[in-house]
Order: sequence, then structure tokens, then C-alpha cells
Amino acid sequence: MRIVLLGATGFVGRHLLPELSQRGHRCVLLCRAVSRCGQLRLVPGVELRPMPTAANLSAALAGADAVINLIGILNERGRNGRGFRKVHVGITENLIEACRISGVRRVVHMSALNAGKGTSHYLASKGEAENLLRQADFLDVTIVQPSVIFGAGDAFFNRFASLLRRTPVLPLACPDARLQPVWVGDVVNAIGNILENPWTIGRSLELAGPRVYTLRELVRFTARASGRPCWIIGLPDAVSRLQGWLMDFVPGKPFSSDNYKSLQVDNVSRHNALPELGITPHSINAEVTAYLSGSQHQRRLDDWRQRAGVE
Repeated sequence: MRIVLLGATGFVGRHLLPELSQRGHRCVLLCRAVSRCGQLRLVPGVELRPMPTAANLSAALAGADAVINLIGILNERGRNGRGFRKVHVGITENLIEACRISGVRRVVHMSALNAGKGTSHYLASKGEAENLLRQADFLDVTIVQPSVIFGAGDAFFNRFASLLRRTPVLPLACPDARLQPVWVGDVVNAIGNILENPWTIGRSLELAGPRVYTLRELVRFTARASGRPCWIIGLPDAVSRLQGWLMDFVPGKPFSSDNYKSLQVDNVSRHNALPELGITPHSINAEVTAYLSGSQHQRRLDDWRQRAGVE
């Protein structure tokens, strides 16, 4: 199968490309800066092409058997939702039109658990993009709705591990928010199975791990796994909201008012589709411990090399 991928230079894409390659698929990866994606060219069957303009996207899709859209952001530069809509809704609109022109029918779209629920711009824009795809009756669409995705190189456990390295005390917003983290290996395996199973067409499939945790429990686990004892102070709701507002003005937005709004909706699956796809969900225990403890070992080795003057 010849598959065109959008947004595959990110965390999920870097894990997905080897999975698709092992299954014998040929992948065309559209990326904004081909020179920065050279390492992905080493994956067998992967072809790198510059990301075309919206007007030329249909030409890039010509001859494809399927399209996978992984494009998404967790935070926007502003606070009014325009950044989320530009990425999640605008690009989806362009993709639908490009598929109509090129004749590509099969689309796998990465959305999020709780898309369209709550008051956050992130979830609202994800839900709007889903609705656009469902209304495009000339497409064979499968929508993937994962919970928080973890794995080597993730932006969840690794971010908290980074914060814990800097302070022995961590004020934690929304400590009782409930999440059901899913391993990236299970997510990419699911996408591979979705492409090979016609019964997934027209479905929205929730992907989640085997257990529900509070955010406080996940941060405590991170502290143990990374060997960084920490005093975690759960903030009350009003202070959590204030922290989100203040962080809106911090470069990089480690937390934001929109993140706060997203966490008001439990990130928990009502029907986890992984077993239906023939996949037994992996827990955080072995997977996260392996890469956080490995990172800790690597940091110690790098520190020793620097002190010893070893290159």
C-alpha cells in the first residue's frame, strides 16, 4: 500500500514509520524541511517530499492508496483558539478537498480522546475536524482517538521528569484529573491494523491503556522511575486555573489555561478499541521505567565524560 503521511515528523510519526515499513507499505512523508528529516529517510520504503501548499496538496496525494493525518498541536501561541483552528480544522479542510480532487478515499485521522467535549479550544477544534471528516461522504475515514500517548521521546513523562530534575517541590495543577495513558507502540500497531481491516471504516476508535490514574499518581510514578524524589503539592482548582493563566505568558507554555480546561474532562475511555484490534494494552510500569531510567543513566554517563574530558 502506498501511504502519504502528514505530520509524521513528530513523536507518533517517528514510531509509526518503522511499523508501516515492517508491514511492507511504501510511505511518502510530507515535511516542511526535508533537510531536517534526513534520519527518517533511513527507514526502508520511506520517501521524503517537501510539504506542498494547500493548492498543491492534491498533486502530492495522487496515486496514494491511503492518507494518514497526524498533524496537531497541544498549545497555540495566542489564547483565542485561532491557532488550534488553523492547524486542526484548516488543515483538515485542505486535506478533504485534496482527497476529493485526487480521488484518494482512505483516510486515517489522528484526533484525541474527548474531542468536541468540554470548553478547551484544543478539544473543540479536534471535534470540529472530526465532524468535517464525517460529513465528507466520499471518504472512507477512520478516526483514532487516543488518550495521552507515552513512549520513548514523549512530551508527557519526559516533561515531568525534566521539571522534577529542577526542583524538589512541584506545585501540580489539576492533581485529581484522570487519565488513561496509552503506549505509542500500541497506537502505531493499531493504525497498522486499521489500514488492513475494512471494518474500521466509518468508525471512531478510542485507544487507551489498561489503567486509569490521577495526574498526581502519574507524577509520583515519574519521580520514582527517574530517581528524583519530590514533594508534590496538589493545587486547588482556583490556584490551578490561575497557574494556567500565568503560564500562558511563559515561552513554550509548559502549562496553559487551555490545558487546564482540557483537564476538566476525564481523559478516560468508555470503550477501548485496542482489544478489538487484537492488541493487549501495555502498562506504564515497564515501558516508562525503561526509558526514564535509561535517560538517567545516560545523563550520569554524559556528566562523567564531561568531568573526565572524554569525547
